[in-house]
Amino acid sequence: MSARPMIACRTILRYPWLIPVFLLFSSCAFLQAPLGLGETTAAVLWTDRPEFALYAANFNTSQSRYKIEVRYFESLAQKLTNTTEYPDIAVGSWLKSVSTRTLFRPLDDLFKNKSLDPKAFYSQVLALGRIEDKQYLFPVSFNLPALVVSRKNSGLFSNLFVTGLEEIKSLGKEYNRKTNGSFSRMGFSPSWNNDFLFVTVALFNTSFREASPLAWDPQALDQAILYIRDWIEEVNGGVDAEDDFIFKYFYEPPSKLAIAERILFTYMDSSEFFILNDEQRSGLDFRWIAENDTIPLLEDTTYFGICKAGKARKASRAFTQWFFQEETQRSFLEQSRANRLNETFFGIAHGFSALKTVTEQIFPQYYPGLLGHVPPETFLLPPNILPGRWTAIKDQVILPYLHDRIRSPSRTEVRTLERSLADWLRVNRGS
Repeated sequence: MSARPMIACRTILRYPWLIPVFLLFSSCAFLQAPLGLGETTAAVLWTDRPEFALYAANFNTSQSRYKIEVRYFESLAQKLTNTTEYPDIAVGSWLKSVSTRTLFRPLDDLFKNKSLDPKAFYSQVLALGRIEDKQYLFPVSFNLPALVVSRKNSGLFSNLFVTGLEEIKSLGKEYNRKTNGSFSRMGFSPSWNNDFLFVTVALFNTSFREASPLAWDPQALDQAILYIRDWIEEVNGGVDAEDDFIFKYFYEPPSKLAIAERILFTYMDSSEFFILNDEQRSGLDFRWIAENDTIPLLEDTTYFGICKAGKARKASRAFTQWFFQEETQRSFLEQSRANRLNETFFGIAHGFSALKTVTEQIFPQYYPGLLGHVPPETFLLPPNILPGRWTAIKDQVILPYLHDRIRSPSRTEVRTLERSLADWLRVNRGS
């Protein structure tokens, strides 16, 4: 079996709603009629966002001149660095790393000829796609960290829009209750969710960033870990007390525990919260997690680039101009609702659209919970440029390190992050 059908099969198993689309792709022979020397009418799009199979199918049926063929790769950035065959278009995360940024052609001419308007995008997110004052990547979608609470308790927040670490800590402490010497309800712990741990570290300006392969501010990291350990000890009585509470009560998902008021808060990102079923979500409210009027975008922000080596330039440009239109993305949201795909993935490519009017004006029509919660542009803080293997480094090195540090009474009992990263790189050098 070739690699391409295997990729399609794995994708269908994870995303069964894509079966009709992959059947369409597998049954259609794309005509690659020449437009000029080496130019074809069919563009190949590689992505780590399976929703693009649906978007390409819509484009293919909207006109008859060009076709887009989608291939899914779970680790797109890594695939792009380990191939001699390149797509026409790439859409995914970590595309601005040193190993991938040279693959793309500038897109500024789409602004100059007014095919697209740079003011239509969130400016900070668009800026991250610039390299040496040229626009090589367009942002597609992003997600935000949220603290989720039962609607019965949402009035506890001091702000209708955001909350910060100190407020989460304070409200959690007030909510704690003990029965017969052990906690019968607990407000919140940073240790309950690895993603919240990482968001906390980010809010301390640890500033993970690409640098052969990774750099960070070690002092800020130590401050964040000390803050989390003090929180666990002072508010919740230590790791053992939290473990006892988890053992007794965490047989239900945290969102249900919040509705039942066993806990006060749980952490989710925006893409998780908005695919909860209606019954669950109707009992919940949320606040974006922020510090100093800044909400950190999660690191997997999705970007779109046209590859230098692509042979279907006109088809690629046609798809680009079509995709980044307000009405095109409105049609995606309408189709998702009509086919109940919004129960499986959120928004555009599983996130907020990078087009301001789509997120600010159209999203609340399809996600009423966003009314009064749409983040203002000035609050959004894009992530740093990160290495192409960021997901593996984060999951296999950084999060285990944070877990061990917050549970260890002494820093010397845990390998340093530098040592952990070096050991991981040695083992995974060829991967």
